Amino acid sequence: MTVCSPSGKAQNWTPLALILARKSPPLQFSAIGFSFLNRQPARGSAHLLRAHFIDLTVRLYSCCNCRNHVSLHDDIISKAFQGRNGRAFLFSHAMNIVVGPKEDRHLLTGLHTVADVHCSDCREVLGWKYERAYEASQKYKEGKFILEKSKIVKENW
Repeated sequence: MTVCSPSGKAQNWTPLALILARKSPPLQFSAIGFSFLNRQPARGSAHLLRAHFIDLTVRLYSCCNCRNHVSLHDDIISKAFQGRNGRAFLFSHAMNIVVGPKEDRHLLTGLHTVADVHCSDCREVLGWKYERAYEASQKYKEGKFILEKSKIVKENW
């Protein structure tokens, strides 16, 4: 498969499902999507293309609007969080999302630098990403994602 990086350079990639199919018995896989990840927020930083292939038996969560897959059930750290509109889940990873600009917010647990996360297909705001926690007891949240329960739906349950 040939894909274009953000710089416009064409690169050849072999989907993970094809590699696994050659080396093991047939498995059921679904291409969940592609997302560009900006690992360094500075201008001109490198973007990485990550293809997400998931075993069809894996439980996951999707955007409530367009059913774009956004996270795996196994990536839930906690279900005891509060979002803007009610309950929310803390996830270690998210996919097929767009991270917005950083801003400081006073949340229930203190001051944090966060960035809203949007569905990459329909641009629905799903929650936020913790970029920085100012209190030592909250540092474990850095780099994690809050997805609001009212904005996501279960898939493959």
